[in-house]
Amino acid sequence: MPDSPVHAARADDRTSDVSAGADAYARIRRDVISCRLAPGAFVTEPELMQAYGIRKTGCRIALTRLAHEGFVRSRPRKGYQISPITLRDVEEVFTLRVQVEPLAARLAAGRVDIDLLRRLEAACRVQHPVLQLSDQIDVFMDANKAFHLAIAAACGNERLYRLLSQLMDEMSRLVALGFGVQRTKPEIKHDHNAMIDALAEGDGKRAETIARRHIETFQVMTLEKLYASLTQTGAAIPVPAALNGSGR
Repeated sequence: MPDSPVHAARADDRTSDVSAGADAYARIRRDVISCRLAPGAFVTEPELMQAYGIRKTGCRIALTRLAHEGFVRSRPRKGYQISPITLRDVEEVFTLRVQVEPLAARLAAGRVDIDLLRRLEAACRVQHPVLQLSDQIDVFMDANKAFHLAIAAACGNERLYRLLSQLMDEMSRLVALGFGVQRTKPEIKHDHNAMIDALAEGDGKRAETIARRHIETFQVMTLEKLYASLTQTGAAIPVPAALNGSGR
């Protein structure tokens, strides 16, 4: 028996709410990862609804998903807090990356699409002088994430891929904050090309070694930028006003 017009309308509303929630989630999440929504900042549903032009249902769906991922925290009578970034966060992200990513590189040797990696490596190096620095960092991190996830996808381990994808999003947040505060863009030197060569030759051991060196080098670079921005050891890292709320 066909649904009544009332039931059909309600179903359409639910579908619309879910779609709006997914869109709101993607947009707010992007601004959290890029630190346009500053770590440690407090936000309310009405503020987000106005800033992103969304309704209450979509806003709540987005915030629920972001809270589940650890990007925001519910604060009774205050709204929500964008999760702060601490030195412990930095250490945990890099500790996991240095365990997971070299393994992915070793498993992907001889299996990954080398032409794709070369295109993504080239995208990491493209200069965008007309863009604001925060947008340049976004473009770089998108290409860099795609490069590393292409390797993870080729290793054939779905759980490893999902874990690395999550770590790369958290990594993007650290980079946006540390490098953005210091007004500079990350440099990857020659590690990507060396890794591509090892993967193309099917040399899993060498690819693993290069991946580990790459992560350790980038960790030092990132920590230098973050330390320079700390007000006290272990505290949330401050964000200048220019980074807070821009680019929405």
